[in-house]
Amino acid sequence: MASRRHFARQCSSILAGAALAPWSAAAASRAAVTPSAGSLTDVPGIRVGHAVDPRRPTGCTAILFDGPVTAGVDYDGSAPGEMLGVMLQPVSPLEHIHGLLLTGGGPMGLEAVAGVVRHLEANNVGYDWGIPNVRIPIVVGAVIDDLGLGDGRIRPDAALAIRACETASTRPVAEGSVGVGAGATVGKMFRSRGFGGMKGGVGTVAIRSGDVVVAALCVVNAAGDILDAKTGRIVAGARGADGRTFIDSAAQLQRDLDTTRPRADRRLDDQPFRATTLTVIATNVALDKTSLTKLAMMANTGPARAINPYHTNGDGDQVITLSTARITPSVSLTALGAAAAEAAAQAIRRGVEQATGLDGWPAMRDLR
Repeated sequence: MASRRHFARQCSSILAGAALAPWSAAAASRAAVTPSAGSLTDVPGIRVGHAVDPRRPTGCTAILFDGPVTAGVDYDGSAPGEMLGVMLQPVSPLEHIHGLLLTGGGPMGLEAVAGVVRHLEANNVGYDWGIPNVRIPIVVGAVIDDLGLGDGRIRPDAALAIRACETASTRPVAEGSVGVGAGATVGKMFRSRGFGGMKGGVGTVAIRSGDVVVAALCVVNAAGDILDAKTGRIVAGARGADGRTFIDSAAQLQRDLDTTRPRADRRLDDQPFRATTLTVIATNVALDKTSLTKLAMMANTGPARAINPYHTNGDGDQVITLSTARITPSVSLTALGAAAAEAAAQAIRRGVEQATGLDGWPAMRDLR
């Protein structure tokens, strides 16, 4: 279990001198381990803000827009925790959304979405409902489960989400154990066997080619191990008895196929909702909902290169795609999808690379 005092000190050092928990570029650079690889906010028209509850490792990340954006989704996890995501499917007549909230707290953390709705309504953002002085903001929510760190009765709420909205800016997005990544963890399928996991977090990457921008923001809260997508080497995940050697979760699962081994030796922490990787892909290229749905499906191959195993029985993995429609170049959807998958794979590694460890959950940097 994470130490509340340790986490409070960590938050205080990051938030020093800040009212309403602004995540400044200076604070982000102090926490960074490797130089920035670009950010979701490199896509013009997107703002991102983090907020953390200092009482325990949990928080939320608000993604706001200068104008309505078109969005798509791909749900391949077994138990996605989400709100209004069904409206991103092509059959929905609603073309645009006005905000996106990624939050900790498991399914109960979805109540925080109300804070983004209130913030946008107060700023007269939303669909004109034909009623005087009433605007209806469409805000999609997605959650990770971080309830096992600290007091699980403490969860993001509307007030914390409003704080995230108030800090949203076009500055480079802070990475690691910030916002929704505060309580993210990885490599946690074998904890009942005594194999410890590691700290996850938020990572973001942007790929540019001429005027085209494709960017990814990933919340790495995976059941499986995190790989270097280029080499296949495990960089974070389930750890052996020495606390430093990776057990290789995929190899361990293959051994578990041997039913002659005692059932107790094959225990698996694979309950629904306990692990979820959230991926947001954004581009300035104009795309409709059907194209964005395909883009999400292609982008989902990126996390599959960086997480093993991925889409497990208990995962709630989600990929949400956004188009700000600032440009209309003659570029193929296949090219955009390939770039999105690559950006997502890189962003997942950055999520663990930039993370800060907690008691019992060391970060990648702690094992170097």
